[in-house]
Amino acid sequence: MPYYYGFFDPTYLLVVIGALICLAASMTVKSTFRKYSDKRSASGLTGAQAAERVLHSAGIYDVQIRKVAGELTDHYDPRNKTLNLSESVFDSTSVAAIGVAAHECGHAIQDDKAYVPLKIRGSLVPVANIGSSLSVPLIILGVLLSWNQTLITIGIVLFSAVVLFQLVTLPVEFNASGRALTVLGNTGILYGDELSAAKKVLSAAALTYVAGAASSILQLLRLVLLFGRRNDD
Repeated sequence: MPYYYGFFDPTYLLVVIGALICLAASMTVKSTFRKYSDKRSASGLTGAQAAERVLHSAGIYDVQIRKVAGELTDHYDPRNKTLNLSESVFDSTSVAAIGVAAHECGHAIQDDKAYVPLKIRGSLVPVANIGSSLSVPLIILGVLLSWNQTLITIGIVLFSAVVLFQLVTLPVEFNASGRALTVLGNTGILYGDELSAAKKVLSAAALTYVAGAASSILQLLRLVLLFGRRNDD
């Protein structure tokens, strides 16, 4: 809440800052993607075709490429080995689409190579899911029950698991983009300025993960400051 015991809570500014960071990152990735969505690749490959070529060049033949609804809803699912490409990527021949498709292939390559950070992130998923759904309710319940510090502390610890998950996600995403750009260049799917454009798209996309992690850290800091203040009182 923006007010704490009838007074303006300055820590609420941390939430506002986090929201602005995420908004700026989201606007950047969307504008960058749209800009290079108008740039057709010289190869004429669609996102799906480029993904297939990237996977095969890495010796991966057991990953199914599927079209999913939405814009920038692309993701790789290691549970069933499916590469899910959004409608704006699957059939598009743009440099942006190929870059995004190759990035998701980077995750498939990580899975195939047993990339350690990816494995760590996967193991944190259950804890992060619990943390994202239970942390705030537990903190609120702790406050309602005469500031039960045990419940509040458990809530903060669970929220910390969410932050940890997002931090581990950063090297996974940067590595996937690095793998994607290397393969795109080595296979000749993209050339020269096309490769530079794809790098800009993936760099903008990476900002959303950095922004998400920064926002969560600020929220965690706010929780610690608020309830630390209560303990001091």
